[in-house]
Amino acid sequence: MHNLAIALQINGHVISGSDDEIFEPSKSRLARKGLLPENEGWFPEKLSVNIDAIILGMHARPDNPELVRAQEMGLKIYSYPEFLFLHAQHKKRVVIGGSHGKTTITAMIMHVLRKAGMKFDYLVGSKLRGFDVMVQLSDDAPVMIFEGDEYLSSPIDRRPKFHWYRPHIALLSGVAWDHINVFPTFENYVQQFEIFIELIEKEGTLIYSNDDDILKTLAEDSRSDVKKIGYDIPSYIIKQGVTFVKQNSLIPIQVFGRHNLMNLNGARKVCNELGIDDHSFFEAIKSFDGTDNRLELIMEREGSRVFKDFAHAPSKAIATILAVREQYPDHQFVACYELHTFSSLDQKFMGQYAGCFDNTDRACVYFNPHALRMKKLPDLKISDVKELFAKKDLEVFNDSTKMATWLQTTKKPKTIYLLMSSGNFDGIDLQLLAEDLI
Repeated sequence: MHNLAIALQINGHVISGSDDEIFEPSKSRLARKGLLPENEGWFPEKLSVNIDAIILGMHARPDNPELVRAQEMGLKIYSYPEFLFLHAQHKKRVVIGGSHGKTTITAMIMHVLRKAGMKFDYLVGSKLRGFDVMVQLSDDAPVMIFEGDEYLSSPIDRRPKFHWYRPHIALLSGVAWDHINVFPTFENYVQQFEIFIELIEKEGTLIYSNDDDILKTLAEDSRSDVKKIGYDIPSYIIKQGVTFVKQNSLIPIQVFGRHNLMNLNGARKVCNELGIDDHSFFEAIKSFDGTDNRLELIMEREGSRVFKDFAHAPSKAIATILAVREQYPDHQFVACYELHTFSSLDQKFMGQYAGCFDNTDRACVYFNPHALRMKKLPDLKISDVKELFAKKDLEVFNDSTKMATWLQTTKKPKTIYLLMSSGNFDGIDLQLLAEDLI
């Protein structure tokens, strides 16, 4: 939401906004643009008939006093994805969906298109080096690249965001149950991807991972007027901690892990559909060094490294852990995971994490009691979390200071630390933590 506010201000619109909690880096970025609210909270009295439109984020509640007042006044209210679709309705729309890898695939495509000199608008879920904001809207770009999130559009529009975008080119990376608070069964979750495929524009293209049997079935059983392209992991080798893709020659890349190689091949297929040949793609992708918070290297020193990752679902955690283990097989591997989303904090879903940490040497899980209260979820017991994760020597903490102290006990030469969260570990400075650890 804060990136959309900045993008609209850049385009010359007068923007204001509100929230009950604003975290970094959103807070500083809004402040630099003069968009940070003077006070956190809700102020319905500030609404007026002079407002052209209100854009409603998902995490407002239906009884939000500003929303209620806007409805009473008859102001135009858009969900975030509805607003973006209206902007892009006359452009070629490329939508990257799936339970995992969306941000990285979208970022890879954007990186290659920029290297090729193509004009495009975009929505991506992470800060990218070389791009000032995560949303760009223009009048002249013929293409818009969307990261297609399956979460709900807004509290008053319960359809998934990616159902709005109606792609000409769609990519689906895989289907792994997430968002239990809105999709209570796996079947219900899968149905959202079926609907998405049905919403592809006539004579459009569906690109999908051959690695996911459910997705393959959905794709193969879908409309006959849609062009279907499957993709796999490219052939690769790892030499001295560097991954090389095998083409006519060995191409060094800066990202690693089977899931990122799969992401790379999906991005290649999309770029092919946009007119980028393989040679141009691989020349460009060599300089792609990832996205913020997706296996992002915080620090390396004397053979040890600290990575952070946005992993917030079992499939994401498993893929990230396997990537690190394969890349650094001779290192001690310590993983730390924060439960932060609705699904991850729900005991009915938490059993999905069983076995996630089997490929680590040491591991801990952290949850913040404040997050439970904010999400109106029942309290969690440390013993219950430990049981549901099913790792005998797992450490579980609800105090971030104790977690940091435990991490200090794992220090030894040639150690890889992986810190996974869609939150912020209760505000711990990860740079300082990395300094302490290695």
